[in-house]
Amino acid sequence: MEKSKGYRIFTVFNTIILVVIVFVTLFPFLNVVAQSFSSEGYINAGKVSLIPRGFNINTYKIVAADKMFWINYKNTVLYTVLGTAISMVLTTMFAYVLSKKHLMGQKFFITFAVFTMFFNGGLIPNYVLIRSLGWLNEIWAVVVPGALSVYNMLIMKAFFESLPDSLEEAAAIDGLSTYGIFLKIVLPLSKPIIATMILFYAVAYWNSWFSAFLYFDKRELFPVTVYLRNMVKGATTAQSTGGMSSDNAQQVRSNIKAVTMVLSVLPILTVYPFVQKYFVSGIMLGSVKQ
Repeated sequence: MEKSKGYRIFTVFNTIILVVIVFVTLFPFLNVVAQSFSSEGYINAGKVSLIPRGFNINTYKIVAADKMFWINYKNTVLYTVLGTAISMVLTTMFAYVLSKKHLMGQKFFITFAVFTMFFNGGLIPNYVLIRSLGWLNEIWAVVVPGALSVYNMLIMKAFFESLPDSLEEAAAIDGLSTYGIFLKIVLPLSKPIIATMILFYAVAYWNSWFSAFLYFDKRELFPVTVYLRNMVKGATTAQSTGGMSSDNAQQVRSNIKAVTMVLSVLPILTVYPFVQKYFVSGIMLGSVKQ
């Protein structure tokens, strides 16, 4: 069927608008990447846009040569993997239970969970609680307090509610227990939403720094985000660059923020393309009920 003139005009304008939106979205990130590889003079003069000027990787070398950076990077991977695993177990089980309308007290548990989204104990009571549990300078202080996101749980609950009841009824007739239905029927059908939740939790744990900053006082326990935060703060002082030449010290001060941002988001950008298809379908399926 031949497309009308109006449709062709709409397609052209729609394409132009989308290209502009993509450019506006990508420009800040590409500019940060370009600054991370540029020389101090061009950065300070504001001459760096999308292409590095005066290609320079001194700051990357300085960060990579620091053993503490790699120790903290390993910590971040550990916290992210362990925290995401704990969060997925709790979120999946809680969401599945709340998706059952025959559950006694279902509305109460949902209301109680939603209540915690708006009200919490506050910073000082949380610190006192962590200290009383003996979790200061312990990994549990980072991975346990935020292990269950009620927002993520509600999305997963909506997804479970969209699954046909007939599947579980047929499995029950075949002799599967509740746990068997959950593990062998529900979870295999939930790959999109599970991948979406893993991405949500992994990004949150990877970018998290305040919990470690608050509960840890040993440098070897910090995640890389705290390391980079301290480096950004310390790069403005002469003491932090005392062992460098004057040129290297100026270079570090000029693009340390760009370098730290690139190093922080690079792993997430590497993983995201592999779970993107699940991400979109998971959100859509979790928003539609049967």
